[in-house]
Amino acid sequence: MQKYVVLEKEVGQTPLQCAEEWRAQHPQLADVALAYAGRLDPMASGKLLILIGNECKIQEKYHGLDKEYKFSILFGVGSDTGDVLGLIKETGALKIDKSKIKKITHNLIGDIELPYPKFSAKTVLGKPLHVWAVEGRLNEITIPTKHSRIYSLKVKQIVQKTRTEIYSEVSQKIETIPEVTDASKALGNDFRRVHIRADWKRFIENGTATDTFTIANFTCICSSGTYMRTLAEIIGMEIGTTGLAYHIHRLRIGTYLPLTKNFGFWKQYF
Repeated sequence: MQKYVVLEKEVGQTPLQCAEEWRAQHPQLADVALAYAGRLDPMASGKLLILIGNECKIQEKYHGLDKEYKFSILFGVGSDTGDVLGLIKETGALKIDKSKIKKITHNLIGDIELPYPKFSAKTVLGKPLHVWAVEGRLNEITIPTKHSRIYSLKVKQIVQKTRTEIYSEVSQKIETIPEVTDASKALGNDFRRVHIRADWKRFIENGTATDTFTIANFTCICSSGTYMRTLAEIIGMEIGTTGLAYHIHRLRIGTYLPLTKNFGFWKQYF
């Protein structure tokens, strides 16, 4: 039996849904344990490493793997999740110079301490952060941080999109998630999509349809557990505005060997 498989998770799928859809195509694995090594958010896509059978018993072996992403940041809009599937706050359309972004990303390369997203599975006092968040009790705890290493962070392209284009694309993304009706998952109420849809509806109704927002596309190679949602927020703050992860796609999982700042090679990947 194979030890693992690398799947391509789609936007809107949870890692569990992705794994179970693959299992359904392989009926011989109906009673075989599956576990994912490194989760992906519902709004993210890309490589998902699934362990099979006895390999699930040693999944800690896979917990420290490096990752490569391509992701984009929408500037001028922030959210409480750090991506489009959150309650948003607009700070205004603006154009940003690529050279300014390059300087900021260059300074982020290396060892860095990053806060966990408020909507994440990181536990505090035995409870996931996202539960603290939806209960409205984040003021009772300290958001933990994680030591990460950014091996490479490059801005590849700057594009401009109108308010109408952004609203159309975000609306489609939000609806890719199947409706959550399980009573045991009532907390958060279907990813809070009723309120999130209302926030984005206000976004399209504010300003004018032709308002232009800046979206920057990046590639990032980093250590395990580095959130692109957090990087999006930090880069936005460093620029002097808000930012959220507009798009996240995982390209590679493995072991990266850095040689110099922003340069190295993959020693092994799945």
